Amino acid sequence: MSRNIKLIWDFRGPAAARTAEHHEIHLKEYITIEKLPVNITGYEVINDMYATAWMVVTDEYMIAVRDALKPHRGEVYGL
Repeated sequence: MSRNIKLIWDFRGPAAARTAEHHEIHLKEYITIEKLPVNITGYEVINDMYATAWMVVTDEYMIAVRDALKPHRGEVYGL
């Protein structure tokens, strides 16, 4: 059984929320183009100067997606 990995991009500054929201659009496009088996994305506004965008991939795709999209960090998703 493979794990799900949440890849996370951090955005800071006054435009962080809008940037994270827009970045999620591109993550969804990437999932469609690459035909990835998991289609879970999102963004979260932490405060007015910090937001994140994220996508979930399986172990099998993590290294390829990491190398292509350069997330800032990752964590195991959905324990």
